Parts: sequence; C-alpha cells; structure tokens
Amino acid sequence: MSTDTKKNPVQKFFLQALACNSETSRGRLYQEEDASTRSVFQRDRDRIIHCSAFRRLKYKTQVFVYDEGDHYRTRLTHSLEVAQIARSLSRFMGLNEDLSEALALAHDLGHTCFGHAGEDALRECMAPYNGFDHNAQSLRIVTKLEQRYAEFDGLNLTWETLEGLVKHNGPLIGPFATREASIPLAIAEYAKDHDLILDSFPGLEAQVAALSDDIAYNAHDIDDGLRSGLFTIEEVMEESMVGPVFEKVTASYPNLDRTRLINESLRRLISAMVNDVFIETKRRYDDLRPGSVDDVRSGEKPIVAFSLGMGEKDKSLKKFLFANMYRHNKVNQMARKARRVVNDLFYLLLEKPDLLPEGWKGDIGEHSELKTARRVADYIAGMTDRYALDKHSRLSNLSTKA
Repeated sequence: MSTDTKKNPVQKFFLQALACNSETSRGRLYQEEDASTRSVFQRDRDRIIHCSAFRRLKYKTQVFVYDEGDHYRTRLTHSLEVAQIARSLSRFMGLNEDLSEALALAHDLGHTCFGHAGEDALRECMAPYNGFDHNAQSLRIVTKLEQRYAEFDGLNLTWETLEGLVKHNGPLIGPFATREASIPLAIAEYAKDHDLILDSFPGLEAQVAALSDDIAYNAHDIDDGLRSGLFTIEEVMEESMVGPVFEKVTASYPNLDRTRLINESLRRLISAMVNDVFIETKRRYDDLRPGSVDDVRSGEKPIVAFSLGMGEKDKSLKKFLFANMYRHNKVNQMARKARRVVNDLFYLLLEKPDLLPEGWKGDIGEHSELKTARRVADYIAGMTDRYALDKHSRLSNLSTKA
C-alpha cells in the first residue's frame, strides 16, 4: 500500500492562464506548414528525440564514464529523468507539458564527452577562439549542426523552445543576468536573425525544466555516489535535505535492506523537492499575479522556484556532492585522462584539420584559424566517451608513425 496518503494542499492548474499556448507560438525561423496530428511543441519534442545528438547522449558521461557500470546515469538517462519530473510539475500546475518535455530532453545536447571534465578542457582550448559554452552549443546543434531536413540546417524549433534552451540559467544580459561573462558567440550570432529577448526570464515551462534538472541531479547523484561507494549513507545523512528523509524511512521500516532504503528515501526526497516547488511557486504567483506570459518574462525573478529554506538545503547538498563525488580521487583520475584526451584531440586536429572526417572537412582549407577551431570544437563536443577514446588512440598512433 502506498504511504502517500496526504493530498497536496496546492490548488491544481493554478498557472494554466500563463502556459505557453502552441496555437499562439511565435513560430519558427523558417516557416513550415503545421503538422496535422501534432502541436508545434510536440513536433519540437519529436525532432529532438529523433536527432543524432540526442542518441549520442547514451554514451556521454554524467559523472562516471560509460564503461564503469551499466547502472550509472548517462546524459541520456539524466535527460529522461528530467523530462519525467518536468512533465509532472507542468501537468499539476497547468502548464504546457509538451514544451517542458522538449526543453528537458534538449537541455544537455551541447554537453561534451566526459562530463564536466571534458567541457572544462574544451573551454580552455577554445579560450582564444571565443570560448565554449554547452548551452550555446545546444543552440548550435539545433539551429546549425543537425542536418536532417532538405530546406534548412538544424531542427527549426519554435521560438519558445530556443528561448528556453539559451535561458536555461536565466537572462543572459541586463540587471537580472545570472552570468557575468559576455554572451556566447553562437547565441549572439543567432539572436541577430531570431531575437530571443536575452534580457528577460524565459517562460514558465523553461523555468520548470531548469528546476527539474536540479531535482534530478540531486537525487541521482546521491544514488550513483552511494552505489559507487564514493560516500556512505551516514555521510550524506549529515545534509539537512537528506537526513530527515532517511531517518523517517528507517523508522518506518527498521529491517529494510540497503538498496530498498536508498530507493525509498530518494523517491521521497524527489517528492519533497517537487512539493516544495509547488508551494513556493503558488506563493510567488499569488504575490506577483502576472497577467500574461510576457509579464512572466519581464519579471524581476523567476516564478518557479524552491523556497528559501529548500534553496539553502540545495546549495549545501551541491557543496557536499562537489567535495565528495565530483572531486573524489576515483572521479579525478578519469577526469585527468579525459582532459588529456580532449586537449590532445583539439590541438592535433587544429594543426592537421585534414584528419577530420570527410563530412567535417568542407572547405576547411579556406577557413581562418578561428573558424577551424570552431569546426574542431563542434566535432569534439559531439563525440561520445568511447568514440573520443577510440579516436584519440587511432590519431595518436597515426601521429607517432608520421
């Protein structure tokens, strides 16, 4: 029998009037006839699922490299978990589930191989060449690099989906910008042709997808960290977000085996974070009473959010995971190898772009070093972990023999 007997006190569908309506979408950069059986946001979601960059997420690291175990999360399984949480949140609050799902499924398309270590390495390599940013890379993928359609590059997604992708962390410019650096080049260039209003907050569906990302991260990183032995149940229970949940499950089921204890506790932890979002979002909505989606975008803060208390617990847990998981010796060993692989591949291909596959060479000989570097970065960013390791091995042998 389920232990979830209490109904959520928050009124359902309270944000329905502020949902992004597929029939009033701002449209696509390239006009297309609407599909007869799908809304524009359903079509976005389907295009994302069918693109090659989405399939490659299966073999891209979340924290652990693909061959370290079948049960650890990858970028693909993480994206699916984010999509499930985003759909649930959107359904309860009355938002557009299809748009939230599309954003959740696409939000990690621009991540490199080898997780954060791979991205850090590629960012360092690209520092003299206008840098590298995974949100900007997601935009490049869905507007330029995917080549599936006869009439345009990319996936030609709706304005609302593209807006949510580039504003995953909030406004990029203006008084409420969440970043101090300049706008990534890929976003700045695209915005010249298709204004994404970079100084505003995104719509509520994008806010839901971004917060669902945090919720999924917290739960599955605890799970993977415990499974791998990077830290113990006792250690993570010191965290104020986690301890009371494990204690309550232990009190209710004193003889529960370790696996069930972890699974039951994390299930309840996700529910606690989701319920906190419901309550805080309803409170902010009642305080602000925005009358339209444009009012949401022009606000001074997001409406979908953790409460102050949960936000502090979230920050504390992230610090714990950073210290005990992302910087653990076991993870660092692979991270050092990952950085070396990405670094070697970048500088070898930058020096010898003729080693790029035929589909990537194009008119590479006529390119400036800046454009060649961007082409090399696009190629490396799209690699899976195993492809990068294999390519590194083969190119290293080739350069040794040369």
